[in-house]
Amino acid sequence: MNILVTGANGQLGMELQELAKKYPNLNFHFTDIHNLDITNLQALKDFSEENNFDFLINCAAYTAVDKAEDEPEKARLLNITAVEYLAEICNLKNATLVHISTDYVFGGQGYKPYKETDKTAPQSTYAITKLGAEEAVKTISKSGIIVRTSWLYSTYGHNFLKTMLRLGKERDELKVVFDQIGTPTYATDLAKAILTVVIAGKQSDNPVEIYHYSNEGVCSWYDFALAIMEESGIKCKVIPITTKEYPLPAERPFYSVLDKSLIKKHFDIEIPHWRESMKSCLQKLNER
Repeated sequence: MNILVTGANGQLGMELQELAKKYPNLNFHFTDIHNLDITNLQALKDFSEENNFDFLINCAAYTAVDKAEDEPEKARLLNITAVEYLAEICNLKNATLVHISTDYVFGGQGYKPYKETDKTAPQSTYAITKLGAEEAVKTISKSGIIVRTSWLYSTYGHNFLKTMLRLGKERDELKVVFDQIGTPTYATDLAKAILTVVIAGKQSDNPVEIYHYSNEGVCSWYDFALAIMEESGIKCKVIPITTKEYPLPAERPFYSVLDKSLIKKHFDIEIPHWRESMKSCLQKLNER
């Protein structure tokens, strides 16, 4: 099986690169902007003529949530236009597009975990473009899989966990919002789940399937920050504040817990609790 990965130098892409070593029967093509510009349709066509792939895992995205409010066209180019191109290329190759989406497509005003079929209501430019990408996959792809995730972190790249570790060592106290509820997701776990889905193949006759994946459990950003400090032995006081006390350009969903029942049922996946996965990530960072 040949698998093309775009955005391979991001958090999830790097995790897939590391995980690929454990799958000798899979042939990976890892690409990023330096060797494949997915916003250039001709470049994609040229690449597809020279390389075979059965699945395309799109890890590329414009993820600067607040910056997207000032750069909507850049966000749209990478999050929608590029995905339209990838869907077209996958159709030409009879390949399945696996696209990574986000909990931000939901309005966040609910009180129970969101299912794949629940109504979307994006509240920011970033969220609108990510939902636009989903619509592109559903409209164009002959064979597609959308995986929504939340609060992604890793030993690679920039993320909340690594920021908390750095600031916790620099400061005596930190203020973190407690009224945004969701679930942290360790990119290692997400990468494993994606490859499980890819190896199993399509589970229905639907042209495009949607699945939710995050770690198990529920917490606020405050709870997550507190757990990071406790597990790391950092003596930084974490103070809970409201979202109104820490205003940002882009609106965040207040509640965006994802229901993982479908992916667990279809692929027999056991999902670790977020705190256990956080410990694994911290241990990996300490070993470096």
